Order: sequence, then C-alpha cells, then structure tokens
Amino acid sequence: MFPLDRQSTIPLADQIESRLVALIEAGQLPAGAKLTSIRSMATQLGVSPNTVITAYDRLVAQGLVDSRGTAGFFVCEAASPEPLPSRLEAGEEHDAVWLVQQAHDQRANMLPASSGALPVSWLEDAIPAAVVQRGLARSVGGMAARCPPQGMPELRERLAMFMRGQGIATDASRVLTTFGGTHAIDLICRSFLKAGDTVLVETPGYHLLFDRLREAGVNMVGIMRGHDGPDLDQIEAACIEHRPRLFFIQSVLHNPTGWACSAANLHRVLMLAERHDMLLAEDDVHGHFHAGPATRLAQLSELRRVIYYSSFCKALSPALRVGYVAAEPSLLKVLLRTKIQSVLTTSSLNENVLLELLAGGRLRKHLDRLQQKLATARNVTARELRRAGMLLDRPAEGGLFLWGTLPAGVEADTLVREAYREGILLAGAAFDAGNEDQRHLRFNVVYAQHPKLIDFLSQRLQALSQATRVIQRAASRSHDRA
Repeated sequence: MFPLDRQSTIPLADQIESRLVALIEAGQLPAGAKLTSIRSMATQLGVSPNTVITAYDRLVAQGLVDSRGTAGFFVCEAASPEPLPSRLEAGEEHDAVWLVQQAHDQRANMLPASSGALPVSWLEDAIPAAVVQRGLARSVGGMAARCPPQGMPELRERLAMFMRGQGIATDASRVLTTFGGTHAIDLICRSFLKAGDTVLVETPGYHLLFDRLREAGVNMVGIMRGHDGPDLDQIEAACIEHRPRLFFIQSVLHNPTGWACSAANLHRVLMLAERHDMLLAEDDVHGHFHAGPATRLAQLSELRRVIYYSSFCKALSPALRVGYVAAEPSLLKVLLRTKIQSVLTTSSLNENVLLELLAGGRLRKHLDRLQQKLATARNVTARELRRAGMLLDRPAEGGLFLWGTLPAGVEADTLVREAYREGILLAGAAFDAGNEDQRHLRFNVVYAQHPKLIDFLSQRLQALSQATRVIQRAASRSHDRA
C-alpha cells in the first residue's frame, strides 16, 4: 500500500486519487482488477471512509474505475484514444449567430476586429477574488441560497440608485434582474409580441435582435439610423401603415455605429409612440462606456411606455451575467411572469457579487478607467483605419465601435470572407435589418488598430479599387465602341 504525506497541503483524498491513477497508468492495476474495499483502504491508510469514497468517486467520474454496487470498484478497460469532436457551428457562416459564436469561442490566431467585447486583459482586475468571497459571504446559505425571481431587493435598490444617478426616475419595485441584455430582449419578445405583430428596429442595428425577431415570426420594419437618431419621418410612416406594437431603439452609443440620439430626436420619438400607441424598448447595454451626461428615453419619459434594459456583462465581466430591466409596474409584472416561466430566477451568487461591487464603490472608478482607455484606443484606431483606406463618417463620440465606410466599388461581403481566410473576423451586412448593406464594417476600437488588420485592409482595398477602375475603364471603352 502507498504512503500518504500528512504534512502536505494536498488533501488526503487528492493524494489517494493521484496514487491510484499512477498505478492504473503504469499497469500495476490492470483492467479488471478490483480495488481494495473502501473500509479496508480506509483502515490501511488511517483515513476516514468518506475520504476514500471521495477518491473512488473521482476515479469513476474520470472513467478509470467502474462501480459495480456491492461487488466493489474495478479498473476499466483502457479506451482507445479518439480525436476530439469538431466544433459545432450554431449558425450559417457570417450570419449573426455564427459571428457571435466566433467572437466568444476565442479561437487561437483569430483577430476579432469586429468583436463586441473588450479584451480579457481590460477586465481582469474588475472583480477581484476578495469581492467574490465577500459577495458569497453576504448570502445566508452560501451556494445553496435562492434568489427571488424579481432579483435580490438590496441589489434592485442599488440598481435603482445607479439609474437615478443617470437621471432615470425609478425605484426598486420597478426593477427586474436578468442574465444580461440578450435575456432582457428575449423576455420582451416573449411577453409582448406574437407572430404577425409589426416591430420597428433601427438599421443598422443589433444583429442578434434581428434573429430573435425573425424567430418570433413578427413583421420587422427597418428604420434608418442617423447620427442624431432614427429617421422620424420613417417612424411616422411605418406607424400609419403598420401600427407597430414595439420599437427597439438604442439612445446612447448605438451598436454598431457608436452614435448617440439627440434630445430633440428622442422627444419626437416619444410623441410618436404616444400618438400611435407603441411601446419603446430602450437598449442601453453600451451606455456604461459613455463619459459624461447623456439623454435617454427612460429619463425623458419617466418610464411611461418605455422598457429600459442594460447589462454589466460587457463592462465588468462576461462571467458575471447580470442585466436589469426597468419599467412601469403593469409592464414589469408581465416580464416577471415570463421570467419565472422561462428560467425561474437568476443566480444569487452573481447578484451578491454585483451588490458587493456597487456597495463598495468600485464600479464608478472602473468605468472611468475604461472610458479613458477607450477614448485613447478610438483615436489611434481611427487614424490607422483612415490610413488603410477606410472612410469614417462622423466617428463615434465614445464607446467600443467605429462604423467604417468602404471605398466605392469595394463590397463588404468579399472583403469579410477574404479577411476570415487570413484569420481576421470582420462583420458588416449582419447589422443591416435586410442583410443587404455592402458598404459598411463595424470595428472594435481595441482590436482594429492591430497591424494584421491594417496591413490587410491597406493591401486589399488598394487591389480591389484598382480592379474596379480597370473594369470601369473596360466598360467605358466597350460603351464608346458601341
């Protein structure tokens, strides 16, 4: 029998497990061999039976040992090594779901130039381990604690305080927690839309929203998004013709352009919503990256007709999936019912950690640092993209994105597919509600300054532009001869 090191910091169950694994791999415990019984092993090693049970259960979980009830534990036959299964693709190449999966899979040597996320290194210090420990300690019952379906009352009050600091008049009773912004969108769709309803969306806009609405079977009408907000004439015309149930809008740091709505534009949107009995869903997921005051629909309306939602997943941690919705009670009640029916509740651990962050005052300092770093990155990336041949019409005033226009004659789809073969992830047409935009690309200001992208764009844009000029000259000569 093997000895145990009782002076080691390695737990005794871990030592038993590793010693048995070594014996099995060395062939000293061949396939079919019966392990010493739990009671005998415990007696020989001078440990409790529970310690041996823990080690044996881990071996069973690894597939090295088979438990045969009262007969005992036996070494398994060695399995033939099989190649790891290929990665399952959730969508079709370059559609919205596919793009999101590529960004989150974080494949080696793939530059996520159009990613909607910050680099890991920018968020590593956002939630120290001590904060997670204190958050867990807050919870009576630890990991066994349940979370109220609406969200923890203390957290909802902190979130309401945070929103009041943004000028949004609300309280804890009007707040509901979610698993992030995408979950909030799903709850809104499930709660207020049915097949055949008309929904207005901004175009360009958030690509996963478009996919979710198509899944819901609604009639999606795109409203052109300008630098100061959605086209008001198009909204009014769509309201008269289609009587839409809902309009999804991003007021601050719009995704993918980074633009912000003017107060005058938002006032008109509210007037149109009131006149045509339309609900407004305001996406403020990127609002945390905005430095200084900003105007939001939820602020102007005091939440009348507005379902406001945001998330901390992008600004704090993709692992801490906590978002929140604010709405008047009659709307929030429907959303809460849908949340209970779909996921029951959110994570008490996540909510306690976020509560600890908000209560400790770390969030504001963290967001200030992010905003400053993004401002620097945006300036550098804008300069590099222009040097590579991209056109930047009204660059964003802040946030994560730059919306680039391709030179005349260059199609986005061709460039996107060539870039992917070179290990660069770009996206453009997916942000168009009709998937037809071939002039624009979204750039992440952190990743898109990378020489790999700038060199690729410089070479390909120049080559494609030259090819276009050759074709145009040939067509002109042909026309002249005719």
